[in-house]
Amino acid sequence: MYYVAETESLIADGVITDAQADEIKSRARGAMVALCVNTLLIVGILAASLGLVFYLGSALSVAVCGGLFLVGGLLILRHAAPLYRMFGNAGAMIGAGMLIAGTGLELVDKYPDIAGWSMTGVGAAIAAFCIWRFHTALPHLRFAYGAVLLMAAALHVCGVYFVVGHTGVSGWPLPLVHFYVFAAIVACGVFLDIRLVTALAIVPFAQMLDTGTYYFTAAYVFYSPESTFSILQMSALIGVCLWAASRWTGPAARQAGILMIMAFIIANLCFLVGSIWGDMPGYSWFAPRSADFDGDYTAYSEARDAYRAAAFEISEHVYAVIWAVLLAALAIWSAMTNRRGLFNTAMTFGGIHAYTQMFESFYDQPLAYVIGGLAAIPLAFGLWRLNNTWFKQMDLAGAR
Repeated sequence: MYYVAETESLIADGVITDAQADEIKSRARGAMVALCVNTLLIVGILAASLGLVFYLGSALSVAVCGGLFLVGGLLILRHAAPLYRMFGNAGAMIGAGMLIAGTGLELVDKYPDIAGWSMTGVGAAIAAFCIWRFHTALPHLRFAYGAVLLMAAALHVCGVYFVVGHTGVSGWPLPLVHFYVFAAIVACGVFLDIRLVTALAIVPFAQMLDTGTYYFTAAYVFYSPESTFSILQMSALIGVCLWAASRWTGPAARQAGILMIMAFIIANLCFLVGSIWGDMPGYSWFAPRSADFDGDYTAYSEARDAYRAAAFEISEHVYAVIWAVLLAALAIWSAMTNRRGLFNTAMTFGGIHAYTQMFESFYDQPLAYVIGGLAAIPLAFGLWRLNNTWFKQMDLAGAR
């Protein structure tokens, strides 16, 4: 478990010594530098691999160049001194990335009818091999096997979605496909203990209910056609992650924690949509569609208005109030249970919520600010007294 502490205060209070504080600082710095080095290495490998694939163009050139990189990297890992293993890993990864990416692009370009199933099968086979070798290989080779596993998983996922697009899969099977991809990404993240990979799994999970993003000129838009159901979906995932984090330790607990935070972020974005537009649960699924009226816009408009008049609707004001209450409750709970990630996320969206509603819903209602502000004061007092009763006395003057 990671905790945030001010070492100078701990030294002044006699909790730790100067030597212990120096060790804490050294380990924290080492963790940050390692994260920076690994990030630069991975970004460089991905950029070089894809850049060479598109630059060389032909399948033969990509295969030859990728093979040379792969063999060269493996030779360095096998025979060179430990000091140069980073270059061996980079060479092997660039070569493997070129071969895998080149295979996928060649299949899509030349053999589209079988490309999807071929990428799905090849990716799964390579991933299975890497999983087997990951635990039996020498320790300094695990980075390479782990990276190839992620590349193979990406090829597999691309193959799955290519099959979906090529065969025109739609309706209820599509959410099942998204859930399968979500589970596959989570499995990779947990197996390799890489939280960035696990965090990416929230994208296909959100798309199960068509929640996603859209880009057009000078704007990047988040949309959620079923805000209420998406919030319930993310809440269920948060509950599962909380259950997992409370019962497991080590990598599984870390991965559950990051997935919980990502689900919390998406849920808050859905609340943001609902607080601006409101929501009619089920509208995108059951409301009349213009395509069903053969171009008769009048009939479509009448059917749509009739559906809206009879449908259950949650107004944007109700959404705004519920969101504010839940954010306050989650901020308090996460602070009391020392869940800094959730706390920071709750505070961030609390600011977004306040900014949005200030200009969107309550800009002309000063009484709303009076009620909210006066309610926050006894809430803060109650939280302070509760903490002093259950835990160590807290000095507000020294709080930061």
